[in-house]
Amino acid sequence: MSRTDVLVEQARYIALTTNRKDGREVRTPTWMVHHDGKVYVRTASTTGKAKRIRATGRARFAPCDMSGRKILGPWREAIAHALTDPAQTARIAAMFREKYGWQYFIAFDILYRLRGLYRHRVIFELEPVA
Repeated sequence: MSRTDVLVEQARYIALTTNRKDGREVRTPTWMVHHDGKVYVRTASTTGKAKRIRATGRARFAPCDMSGRKILGPWREAIAHALTDPAQTARIAAMFREKYGWQYFIAFDILYRLRGLYRHRVIFELEPVA
């Protein structure tokens, strides 16, 4: 496992950068899990980052602090797509629950239900490119 993979695997947050149609970058700090060399992020399918990933299939990420301002490791380019297999989605969701515990429960279960986003949740797989 490379040093970059170790940094990402141990990270609590990543700065996820996606591109608007005009090419401008949008950086968003987000929770993530790392599995088999890939990074997974969870969000509502109606968010800007989800729309930008679906439009381009590309993203960049780097480990960061909670605010996303301090980058803690190298940037990685990635091919991104939404998971569609229910078994894989459930397995990755369980990894999020294990990693973030009660914070995950509050953010993705309670708040998403209150905001009406629960049925719109999606997990994106980010596969780093060499």
